[in-house]
Amino acid sequence: RAQAAAASIPPHAPHHTANMFCASATRASAFGGAGGTRNSERSRRSDTSTSKKKTTTTTFRVTHKRLTVAAASSSNDWMSPRYLRTYGPPPKNGAARPEQHVATGVADTDKLRSTPDGEPIYDTIIEPFRIKSVEPLELKTRSERASILSRAGYNLFAVPSESVTLDFLTDSGTGAMSVHQWGAMMRGDESYAQSPSFARFEAAVKHLFPFKHVLPTHQGRAAEKLLFSALGGQGKVVPNNTHFDTTRAHVEASGAEAVDLMVDLPSEDRSPFKGDMDVAALEELLETRGDSVPCVMLTVTNNSAGGQPVSLRNVREVSALCRRYGKPLMLDACRFAENAWFIKSREPGQGDRSITDIVREMASYCDGMTMSAKKDALVNIGGWLAINDDALAEKCREQLILTEGFTTYGGLAGRDLEAIAVGLTEVVDERYLEYRVKSTQYFGQKLIDLGIPVVEPLGGHAIYIDAAALLPHIPSPQFPGHAVACALYVEGGVRACEIGTLMFGANAKKELVRLAIPRRMYTQSHVDYAVEVCARVAVMAEAGLIPGYEIVEEPPSLRHFSATLKPMAVGAHDPSQGGGATPPPAPPPPPPTPPHMPYMAVSTVYVD
Repeated sequence: RAQAAAASIPPHAPHHTANMFCASATRASAFGGAGGTRNSERSRRSDTSTSKKKTTTTTFRVTHKRLTVAAASSSNDWMSPRYLRTYGPPPKNGAARPEQHVATGVADTDKLRSTPDGEPIYDTIIEPFRIKSVEPLELKTRSERASILSRAGYNLFAVPSESVTLDFLTDSGTGAMSVHQWGAMMRGDESYAQSPSFARFEAAVKHLFPFKHVLPTHQGRAAEKLLFSALGGQGKVVPNNTHFDTTRAHVEASGAEAVDLMVDLPSEDRSPFKGDMDVAALEELLETRGDSVPCVMLTVTNNSAGGQPVSLRNVREVSALCRRYGKPLMLDACRFAENAWFIKSREPGQGDRSITDIVREMASYCDGMTMSAKKDALVNIGGWLAINDDALAEKCREQLILTEGFTTYGGLAGRDLEAIAVGLTEVVDERYLEYRVKSTQYFGQKLIDLGIPVVEPLGGHAIYIDAAALLPHIPSPQFPGHAVACALYVEGGVRACEIGTLMFGANAKKELVRLAIPRRMYTQSHVDYAVEVCARVAVMAEAGLIPGYEIVEEPPSLRHFSATLKPMAVGAHDPSQGGGATPPPAPPPPPPTPPHMPYMAVSTVYVD
């Protein structure tokens, strides 16, 4: 009777919920018990219940973990009020109802992804911390931002930070510290000499970089000043894969020449280590001008080249060449942990090694390092110079005392040294590095999907928009990167940094806009908002609504920090400078959606 009655149930009725529309039903208990008979074709059970209005027979049949229920009622009113509330009326014209989720016991277990040891695998990379305190964001209007930028001389470094919605100007010292770092600061010892805070700082540095002498400085550029005051000078040549702005400035301020020897690859090339030094070019330089080379620098990651990493193989080859020619190799290690993550994830044979082990091997090929702790030491201030050479260390130590402070504090408070010591343990946590790199790549992939040209493969600390490709009609002397950066601020309050002709002048290799992401600061909704702003600016660029810029006033060096500029008329350019015709203006796209989180994190607590 049950089978005959079940045939009258329309096809859209869910077979798994017989007890929802029957006057009485018996639940199957076939799952979970011991004994094979419950899970066999022979296991059957019938239960007949009688009520005043209807009589229902429910049959359960269990076959290899699949539960099939056939139910019938003595009348055709099988659609009870509860069923209708849950599933609604049947579709019209005999259309099939969409499949409901049925706990039948039959599933594609291949979808249950796990590691070999059984750990579940999920696609979403969450922040490995909770936000403990927040700082409100002040949301200015477009007209207010345009007025602010004009008063700042069209220099984003002069824009007050409280007038910025999302600040991607730099990742240097702008991140959120952890509760462990804030807690460690409370035990900072402010003794002038030989404080225990320095001892903990020195031990943390040497744990990763076992150089003989460690000299603390207030930030990385102070370490560069110490180094090139001792090694630079007229007639000297300092090669690097790519000097960043302050490194180049300190080399040139000493009278020496800064030479970039990065491998030459286009922006769209997806080679995994585009930050490598050109070993053949370095060998040629050492062969022809070796007497003038006091040291070789290697920057990891290669910031000026789009944040591209340097391979362990390249570090090893450069080191071997330096040893052959008797030249010390100095590591600019600002983003050493992110570089080590790329080595682990991209370089063959490195996947099973720890980040700490890779960092130590990188250091073993070098004779010293400069470091801005404001990057991969996860603090807001600090740095150090570490070297092996005793004579060089003594020269630098004398200069340190003259300019920074005594050798065991170097311009830092004891609490700053404590925060650095803790940050050096947190930054090599692979959960943090995975979140850091993949959240940055989430940002970049969104821009790629929109057709916005960026440097690929995507780096770990920033996204680099190719401004020359975005604004092909604006030549380099009119600073296309700066033009894009100004548009990002005016249109959405996003502050970015030009890395191109404004920053490097004739030494610029590319016209880039860097959106450097502060560590542990912003959430996904902030990034999604920034993507909308970039999309709006890209449409304006295509419509010819973004002007070039010209310099009104500039200092003799590092002009991008303090120069005054002004926009040119839209479409105005010197034909001799190249660049195509400006397309006719078009109406601007609608403004982006405000961010969902009108605040940013200022301290975090790690989730264990």
